[in-house]
Amino acid sequence: MTGDGGQMILQRIANRGIRLGTLFDRAASRHPANFLILDHDLDLAPELGRRITVTEVADLVDDFASRLRAAGVRPGERVVVCKSNNFDITLLACVAVRIGAVPVLLSPKLDGETVAELVRRVHKPHLVTDQAKLDDELPPTVFDHAHQVLLTKGGHPGATQLESFAGVARVPPVTMPPDHPTLITHTSGTTGIPKLAVHTGRTLEARYRPQASATALVRKRRPVAVHVSFVHSRLFTALAITMLRGFPLIMLIDDDPEHVADVFARLRPGVVEAHPNSFMRWERLADDPRKPLADVRYFSSTFDAIHPRTVHRTLRASRHRMPIFGQLYGQSEVGPVVGRIFTRWRAEDADGRCVGFPFPGMTDVRAVSMDGKPVTKSSPGYIEVRTDGRVLTYLGENERYHKQENDGWWRMGDVGYRTKWGCLHLLDREVDVIPGFGSTLAAEDTLFSALDELVEVIIVPGQDGTAVPVVCTRGEEPLDMAAWKAATASLPAMADPVQWRLADLPQTATTKIKRLELAKLLSNGSQVP
Repeated sequence: MTGDGGQMILQRIANRGIRLGTLFDRAASRHPANFLILDHDLDLAPELGRRITVTEVADLVDDFASRLRAAGVRPGERVVVCKSNNFDITLLACVAVRIGAVPVLLSPKLDGETVAELVRRVHKPHLVTDQAKLDDELPPTVFDHAHQVLLTKGGHPGATQLESFAGVARVPPVTMPPDHPTLITHTSGTTGIPKLAVHTGRTLEARYRPQASATALVRKRRPVAVHVSFVHSRLFTALAITMLRGFPLIMLIDDDPEHVADVFARLRPGVVEAHPNSFMRWERLADDPRKPLADVRYFSSTFDAIHPRTVHRTLRASRHRMPIFGQLYGQSEVGPVVGRIFTRWRAEDADGRCVGFPFPGMTDVRAVSMDGKPVTKSSPGYIEVRTDGRVLTYLGENERYHKQENDGWWRMGDVGYRTKWGCLHLLDREVDVIPGFGSTLAAEDTLFSALDELVEVIIVPGQDGTAVPVVCTRGEEPLDMAAWKAATASLPAMADPVQWRLADLPQTATTKIKRLELAKLLSNGSQVP
């Protein structure tokens, strides 16, 4: 999407906002033979298999939009989607938008009581789920909080199967104004009950522009492999970029390294996007004899800083002369606000705390003093950003939303500083700062670079305020304490490491570790669950 044609497309999107309900129609009109490859079956249409043309996806969205309409869903009404993990979740968002409704996407990883509370906050929405969720996870109160419950799969007393509306007459798409709510997603929930972030077509378009600009260099239609939470707003801008440009798309539900190696060795993607923790798990792919990352020229990591060791190993696995690793920093409320790129020559000794530069003319960032002193590395400030991609509000919590505003700037909840060159350095979340310790994230970078056996290390405050490192090792082997002592010699004082299994760490929908919850577990005397 470059040159005059690309500018025209961006202008049309800017005027109308991103129109998710007709995204696949427009993609199919331009590239009808393009396709999606899934590593799982769709609950909505398992008969389509795992290689599906964009034309078939467009028809599927049209079909189920008509079924939702027949079920009584009307423009402006809210449709909560909370079902078993599957690309259906993302497609159902497009389905709801197509008839003018507002999808509310809840992660399959949320516990049942949290889901019930969020459904209550949405105020009598239509709830789309499945039998497995109702039988095993969601409490009966969801029926009280929902206007009706619709099922994508299976049956349950009091719920209506979408299958019962098969064959209804198709209805035309509804186009809502670009400033009308078009999507509601939830925040990570690292600090408690997630907040419900309200996106419009125009705010999503503002997020699309910097990402489309960043991918303009990708001119060959290489397969794009994506492992991003199906409820994350980032996935929708990624879909718009790949589908409208005709890139084959590989959607992964499973980030297990062995599984990913099998898929990549067979399909040979040229572009890979995933959350930082997934890339950490995929470090071992660099040593796989099938070379599953050899054809990847562009790697992209979303919304969080990534450890230099992971970047270096990932880039080393590509056969291209100059592969690129792009890192975006942002959050659910604002989208990406700064970015940077790594090459092989910059990855190994790069400062992992440098998360990048704003996108000119699109985003801006500053660090505001916490104590009246100039903001520096030793005296970091509150990170604040400005972007047109900021969500409209938190649903039902408008006052809480406005508390994070500061004269047009948005407080990210992180602390850091900007260098004289303008690079933003992220040191910690505000709530994770351990007084007198310095940056826990920088210390974790140091430990990752020094200890190959680490697959995760999280430093949290103990009961007495002492920094406690929680470590996970490859293959769950015992930590080499001699190597640990050598690696920590230059770091601030910490308690002895506590070793956990990676699978037992509390995680968000985007695989971030819930540090506050982990600290609470440790203070309650929890060891490996």
